[in-house]
Amino acid sequence: MVRRILFAGLAIGPIVVALHFLTDIGDTALFVLSALALIPLAWLIGEATEHAAVHTGPGIGGFLNATFGNAPELIIALIAVNEGLTQVVRGSLAGSVVGNLLLVLGFSLFAGGRGEIERWSSFLSFGLIALAIGVLLIPSIPSWSGDPDAQRIVDLSVPVAIVLLLVYVSVTFYMLRRHRIVHISTDEEVSAWSFKASLAVLAAATVVTAFVAETLVGSLEEFAHKAGLSDFFVAAVIVAIVGNAAEHGGAVLVAYRGKLKLAAEIALSSSAQVAVFLIPAVTLLSWLIDPLALGFRKVEIGALVLSLAVVMATIWTGRSSRLRGGILIAAYVGVAAMFFVAGDV
Repeated sequence: MVRRILFAGLAIGPIVVALHFLTDIGDTALFVLSALALIPLAWLIGEATEHAAVHTGPGIGGFLNATFGNAPELIIALIAVNEGLTQVVRGSLAGSVVGNLLLVLGFSLFAGGRGEIERWSSFLSFGLIALAIGVLLIPSIPSWSGDPDAQRIVDLSVPVAIVLLLVYVSVTFYMLRRHRIVHISTDEEVSAWSFKASLAVLAAATVVTAFVAETLVGSLEEFAHKAGLSDFFVAAVIVAIVGNAAEHGGAVLVAYRGKLKLAAEIALSSSAQVAVFLIPAVTLLSWLIDPLALGFRKVEIGALVLSLAVVMATIWTGRSSRLRGGILIAAYVGVAAMFFVAGDV
């Protein structure tokens, strides 16, 4: 019954896109409809990822979900860059890393309950995020005593972005090679979708999700204004949650079905990908529009450090439980409160 409802709900996505481009429907209605449309799309991405993971193993399965799930965030960021909303871009990127680490992983552990998490893969993601935070301090610290969008900060951001991308390419190549060697085929592959079909569904769902996410973000400003929220809070919390809708739904559903390793891989891989791929990719692509400076605020850097520390302490032993999930969710509420209090510059 639930699957039928979710399958039928996939029609909401194209309807939202059509309403956005062909009608003058109000922003509030667009916001609500877009949020509803993301639910079945997230389910479909999770479903396709689970089928793909049967053929590839949990490591590459999580990598695929993270890759497709981050596409809306890239589009959202570039749209914001085009509109000159640099603080919104930086806030949404930092909020995305925090959201994946605490909220997505937290709900996944809470939904999955007791189980095991692959420690090697988790530690690799931790290392990548820690490296990204350290490198991002290079342009961020000078921005704390001046204009975060100054040309000198932009100039510092380019080599930082290149270094992070090189690290991402090297680590991704190593991980794909490792998981291909480790993975052993099972009888499950007989009943699963074919690998090509899984990829096709993932790609199609991601494209629609990107359009729906763009529509949602386009209606967020007016919605947030009526709610009395700052642009920074909207970017770091609401936009980040919207951009991570695929990871939220996909990871939680996979965890609920007992595949905790895959769920944790989705959350942690996505967070690491935002840190070492999405942030530098947006930075370099922004030169085609308007160069972006990676001058993150103290509250953003502090939130990244705090989130990473909490997650490492919570799942260091490689064990999962609902209590651990609850701790991560509570930590996210605390970080969101920090963003609310910080407000705009």
